[in-house]
Amino acid sequence: MHYDESGSQRMLLNDEDVSDDIRLPEISTYASDVSAMPAVREFLLNMQRDMAKSHDVIMDGRDIGTVVLPRFKELVAKGIEVTLEDVARDMAQRDKKDSEREAAPLKAADDAITVDTTELDFEQSFEALVNLISEKFGL
Repeated sequence: MHYDESGSQRMLLNDEDVSDDIRLPEISTYASDVSAMPAVREFLLNMQRDMAKSHDVIMDGRDIGTVVLPRFKELVAKGIEVTLEDVARDMAQRDKKDSEREAAPLKAADDAITVDTTELDFEQSFEALVNLISEKFGL
């Protein structure tokens, strides 16, 4: 993995740029099968955690917040002493830093719709999203 002149992440395999290829739909199917292999999962888990320790990262994936980089409840369950305020402060600092950086700043897409669920529980959040989608697509 490396970053090009514009700050975009590029993936190399045997010195060949495969960044676009690995995002093809058929590759996602294969990735699910390969990532289920215990040796692959262990290798990737360690690599992702090491990356997060040494770099500012934004990761997405089904288990990023629960397995790779667990959030507050998972940290507490593992006996790690952390407060919700610590986690919130760290996230706010990372977001601010990432939003202000020159290369590839963190920002919402031009057509993004923001839903503030801060004061909503899970059911209320779900209902707000269902209502938004219904309105948007006339359902």
